[in-house]
Amino acid sequence: MAEPRPAILIVEDEPEIRRFLRTAFGVEGYRVVESATGRRGSIDAGTHKPDLAIVDLALPDVDGIEVIRRIREWSPMPIIVLSARVQERSKIEALDAGANDYVTKPFGIGELLARVRAALRHAVRSPSGTSILRFGNTVVDLEKRTALRDEEEIRLTPIEFRLLAMLAKQLGMVVTHRHLLTVVWGPTHEKDTHYLRIYMKQLRDKLEIDPVRPRHLLTETGVGYRLVLDE
Repeated sequence: MAEPRPAILIVEDEPEIRRFLRTAFGVEGYRVVESATGRRGSIDAGTHKPDLAIVDLALPDVDGIEVIRRIREWSPMPIIVLSARVQERSKIEALDAGANDYVTKPFGIGELLARVRAALRHAVRSPSGTSILRFGNTVVDLEKRTALRDEEEIRLTPIEFRLLAMLAKQLGMVVTHRHLLTVVWGPTHEKDTHYLRIYMKQLRDKLEIDPVRPRHLLTETGVGYRLVLDE
């Protein structure tokens, strides 16, 4: 018996974008539910129980942020924002409201599909998250707190391990500066972004093949960081 296809809820008021996404996701084997307003999207999320929601912020009735909050009241489903708003404040507000990721318009369908796959993988992963991280020829074991490059030990500090662990819990997703600072350093440090810059540079120097052009520890400018591992 074939497994049911993952269902994607698209909350978007522009018919052309809905049609484009319906076609693209259909080709990839997803089922699609479409909502043209925020209120309808909130209802459809509860009625259809999709595996993932894609939410525009600029909806004709209620703001997409409110839709995210309403879904988060009862569901941990992955939510990806798809919006023309490029301001850092909008991204942070959406992520703080409960969104897992943020893609700006105009967007490439390949990137959006990759973000959807990452979010769905994250949703089905065990609560303990990923404990073995592979960065090319480097392997980090978060449980044993070891790091090896070509079998040679790399020394990571306790804070570097904690940072990696927090990023691994949201693998492939954006984690905001505020969240990382609050969890790793404490609530009194939520504005000390210079701490993060220093430690992320140290992690890249130790783990990335080319720290100047990182492939795994990625910056989301003004918003936070994202950990991407080799497939």
